[in-house]
Amino acid sequence: METETRPDSRLDPIGVFDSGIGGLTVAAALSRLLPSETIFYIGDTARVPYGGKSRKTVERYSVEIGGLLLAEQAKIIVVACNTASALAVPRLKQIFNVPIQDVVAPGAAVAVRTTRSKRVGVVGTRATIASGAYERAIQALDPTIEVFSAPCPLLVPLIEEGMFNDSITDQVLARYLQPLLEQSIDTLVLGCTHYPLARQAIARAAGENVTLVDSAENCALAVQALLKANSLAAPSDQLGHLNVALTDATEGFLRTAERALNLQIGDVELRSVQAG
Repeated sequence: METETRPDSRLDPIGVFDSGIGGLTVAAALSRLLPSETIFYIGDTARVPYGGKSRKTVERYSVEIGGLLLAEQAKIIVVACNTASALAVPRLKQIFNVPIQDVVAPGAAVAVRTTRSKRVGVVGTRATIASGAYERAIQALDPTIEVFSAPCPLLVPLIEEGMFNDSITDQVLARYLQPLLEQSIDTLVLGCTHYPLARQAIARAAGENVTLVDSAENCALAVQALLKANSLAAPSDQLGHLNVALTDATEGFLRTAERALNLQIGDVELRSVQAG
């Protein structure tokens, strides 16, 4: 699907989307690394979470949100959602005529560089874990690494409620991480962009001998390289900013994002999507 852009596409925004607040970890990393870039973020809060949905449904949601980003003249689409990265990126690349960046590949690359014991754990939504995307990405880089995965379906709702330092969250994490820790992992991939918001709680549960890997910073570096490769980087004298749109008004979303990520979010726009 081709879109018309201004003659100088470098001035167009980077489009970023996630099912909810989690992808703002990527948007924040992009803002820090690329201050000249304008970012248009869409959180599909009307249909969060994606993690329990089928591949077909995640593809449909992702194509719809991608279309909304292209309507904002996005010069690149960053899929700041591990579930959509695992299930929908091939379809997005078929349909959209702009570069697409996922979050799985950068996270996998860091995990490979980080592990010493070659025993890596991955936590994520049911859909991300079931897809095997991280196992494939990690073992494509180093087939000798053993990957142990665990779905954490209760974690996103707890994070969406801002329960980063709550005894319930600690109990849930202890239950989810126990099987991975029993495998003597030394590296844990946070395979959901919501999870860095609960990084301190996850670190407590994982223990000091396990290094946490989240893909936000590394995704931002990958986006920087992709912009350069496609001659789409904004001029250095341009002052970028962050625009946020949601598919459902969520006051808690704003409070959580601003507090946890130290972001200044102005007026939030609403976008309509198909229900279900």
